Amino acid sequence: MSPAAANNDPWRSFSIRVQRVVAEAPGIATYDIAFRDPVAAAAYRFLPGQFNMLYVPGVGESAISISSDPSVPSCLRHTIHAIGGVTQAIAEGGVGMSLGLRGPFGSSWPVEKCLEDREEKPDVVIVAGGIGLAPLRSTIYALCRQRDRVGRIVVMVGARSSEGLLFQNEYAGWRTQGIEMQTTVDRATEGWQGNVGVVTTILNRWRIDRPQSTVLMSCGPEVMMRYVVQSALQRGILASNIWLSLERHMNCAVGLCGHCQLGPEFLCKDGPILAYPRVARWLKVQAF
Repeated sequence: MSPAAANNDPWRSFSIRVQRVVAEAPGIATYDIAFRDPVAAAAYRFLPGQFNMLYVPGVGESAISISSDPSVPSCLRHTIHAIGGVTQAIAEGGVGMSLGLRGPFGSSWPVEKCLEDREEKPDVVIVAGGIGLAPLRSTIYALCRQRDRVGRIVVMVGARSSEGLLFQNEYAGWRTQGIEMQTTVDRATEGWQGNVGVVTTILNRWRIDRPQSTVLMSCGPEVMMRYVVQSALQRGILASNIWLSLERHMNCAVGLCGHCQLGPEFLCKDGPILAYPRVARWLKVQAF
């Protein structure tokens, strides 16, 4: 149960402090935060893919995905790209900065669906572009903890260049957990010996053994996800097994302001993670 849920007040903001900052890529860093109130810290729980609203006094509030392990809520992490007023203020504040936090909010990745007891274990394909790996990181942690309950896990990550690939120091550990890691860059720089091209080129040529038993989760630029969906459907993955994390400006996190509306959905409360059939009409992606 989250602090907000425990108090039945999604507007209540809790005081937090930045404890550590880890640079991930140019303009992107992971921030370890801690609640100042031990009661709030003990109550806090989140699901993979959910987000918090982080508030910088005098600047504003921004929706930020949680990128830490949901089984260790005491170590709460957010991976932030400093591209707006709030996120730039957080980057400038650094260690010791005080912030406000509301949350968690939003829907989550279908981890429990993947872990259901069934005769045939599902395979999982994760496709991320750039900062899109951040909200999927908690899902990778959750699947690794119960690795024997799923089949293949394939993680495909794309970035503009090699220095933009997030969490590179974790790839080796994920591989030891039986995760098949595939990376690609839009343009090769000196020393890069891996794949070159958009991430969908990996998906297009990847062997999918059991498409109807495969769950695909994707987060990244919307145009990337449109092509991911096309490729997945062409490869036989069921539309109901395709999950996307969609972004719109989330101003309130409770569906009141309307800034994040996509068709009939308010992404802050109905999403941001939704099954493809629920949003196919609004994304205008069609199977060929």
